[in-house]
Amino acid sequence: MGKTVLIVDDEKNIVDILNFNLKKEGYEVMVAHDGHSALEKYSLKRPALILLDVMLPRLDGFEVCKRIRENDNITPIIMLTALEEETDKVLGLELGADDYITKPFSVRELHARVRANIRRTDAQVEGQTGIKQDGFVIDRERFDVYVNGCGAELTQREFELVSFLASSPGKVFSREELLHEVWQYDYFGDLRAVDVAVRRLREKIETDSARPAYIMTKRGVGYYFVG
Repeated sequence: MGKTVLIVDDEKNIVDILNFNLKKEGYEVMVAHDGHSALEKYSLKRPALILLDVMLPRLDGFEVCKRIRENDNITPIIMLTALEEETDKVLGLELGADDYITKPFSVRELHARVRANIRRTDAQVEGQTGIKQDGFVIDRERFDVYVNGCGAELTQREFELVSFLASSPGKVFSREELLHEVWQYDYFGDLRAVDVAVRRLREKIETDSARPAYIMTKRGVGYYFVG
């Protein structure tokens, strides 16, 4: 039996397209047409991935994402946004979504996003502790970072981002490189997802996110981890 994807959208034609193409790829599919039903379906059977529309009746996609992230930082959430709603994309990422797909989308893009997000959560990371440095610990068993003994409660994407940067301390990675290495596919769109992820990460691991001590910016180039 294939992995389960939860589709949350109130547009029947979108749901039909997603349902058909995901089943064709071997996924099991659950469908919810409003926010409350989405949370009910999620609680009944935790899916491998959630495709979550922003505009939903009863409870919008932002609130659904926020509630899921209160207890689950692992399950990938891909927001479905309208082409003109640029702020929706950023807000979704700020609330803990891992990715977004802009409507209308191509089947190729859909498959790439779903495969990449599920693949990264399935990746087995060997060893309990990845990095220890002056009160900064990357715990690969718990998929979290501890700063002076306090857990940062990172999402899966945030954990993978800091782990990747910390694996090569001092090396500057461009946004394009981070999208390829951490997001694991050629990105269909702009690079703001990286900036949003870095900002959220800093808010969780830095004492003062305006004056970071771990994740640094190389102006005009990209980001690096201070070793």
